[in-house]
Amino acid sequence: MRVVVTGASGFVGCHAVAALQAAGHEPVLLVRNPQKAVKVLSILGITDPVETHEADIRDARAVREGLRHGESVLHTAAEVGVTGHGGDLVGTNVTGLRNVLGQAVELGLDPVIHVSTTAVFVPPRGPVITIDSPLASPRTAYGRTKAAGERYARALQDEGHPVTLVYPSGVIGPHQPTLDSMVEGLRGGLDQGWPMTAGGVALIDVRDLATVLARCAEPGRGPRRFLLGGHFLRWAELADVCDEVTGGRCRRFPAPAPLLKAAGSLLDGLKRVKRIDYPLTRDAADIMVSMVPVDDTATLDALDVRLRPVQESVADTLRWLAEAGHLAPRRVGRLARPSENEEDITL
Repeated sequence: MRVVVTGASGFVGCHAVAALQAAGHEPVLLVRNPQKAVKVLSILGITDPVETHEADIRDARAVREGLRHGESVLHTAAEVGVTGHGGDLVGTNVTGLRNVLGQAVELGLDPVIHVSTTAVFVPPRGPVITIDSPLASPRTAYGRTKAAGERYARALQDEGHPVTLVYPSGVIGPHQPTLDSMVEGLRGGLDQGWPMTAGGVALIDVRDLATVLARCAEPGRGPRRFLLGGHFLRWAELADVCDEVTGGRCRRFPAPAPLLKAAGSLLDGLKRVKRIDYPLTRDAADIMVSMVPVDDTATLDALDVRLRPVQESVADTLRWLAEAGHLAPRRVGRLARPSENEEDITL
């Protein structure tokens, strides 16, 4: 199947292209910067030419021309502004989404796959997020734009269109073209310490997410929704996993929820006038302290997917962060290459 992929030069998109190819599909790239896409995909071993069409998803006409070259579409392009680096959130997450999903439906593509997020359910109304959980009313700018896009996608489903929605949680793994969200959070935790606070984090490996997305590329199934929460860890448990895979000891500091939110708000203000290399924002703090486990059993069963252990995902992410120069080798302890490993692995 010819699957048009938006955001193919991004974290989820590039891994999805690899998974689609491995599953026998033919990806067709719809990207703003074809040169960047070639570079990003080559890192994943994709060196043969892939059909590419240049388009900004905010440009409805360019999007429509690109969609004409596919039988299905996988929409991964999004702005993730949780850690403070979001660009045009409304333009990308709302207008761009409408351009892609709405026109794909008009052109008869099947399926129309959209990568949503579990953030549309946060703050949750129960102790576990399920596929039947009500949509939240997020305070965060990122959450509001994703919720708006979600409502539009669900309206298409209600009309009977073959729209598939996939809800991943915090995505980690190697080879993130631009650090953001949970991978940036892991770097911050290893570099500057983990806050011991309420809530927790649900982690999904980008390679497992890509496998799920490739398995969604099946026509004739109608509207579908798949949660993909992965592994839920309290913050102390995540610090423990980092210790386990690195052989070191992460810093930990107490951070009651009100204090963490206040710190996030303070950092938001300071970052407007000074570069501060720490991923905490008020938006991130709100999600951190309110996140609960996600029940994705039905997704894993329906698509016959088995998630890799969280230790493997965290180890691969940290190893790559060090190898790519985003994290000092001493921070990742025994995960560093032998030539980089220092005697002092205290984190």
